[in-house]
Amino acid sequence: MSQHPSLCAVASALIAAASLTACSSDTPAAPEETSAEAIGKAATELAAQEKCYGIALAKQNDCAAGPGTNCAGTSSVDYQGNAWKFTEAGECERMGGSLTEVADNDPPVPVKG
Repeated sequence: MSQHPSLCAVASALIAAASLTACSSDTPAAPEETSAEAIGKAATELAAQEKCYGIALAKQNDCAAGPGTNCAGTSSVDYQGNAWKFTEAGECERMGGSLTEVADNDPPVPVKG
């Protein structure tokens, strides 16, 4: 999971939510099953996403954006070429982004069609 810090954060949040729901419910629940299902769902959703470079606005990137940044919200300019956001698989390039880092900070040009 170390390669997907977002998955780890989502999984932790889902486990906490499932535990809270199970503890506050009048009906006994099986937290292990609820947590495992939630983690599986989060993993499936994350797998259906791709890193899209050059589309994030300043301070709205999903994670590491090159030298001088360390994680989410640390990009310094709009459309920073080495900053990425998760997009649904297949959407990045349609939005004008790139699946690899780009050398400039030019606004993305969506693909028409």
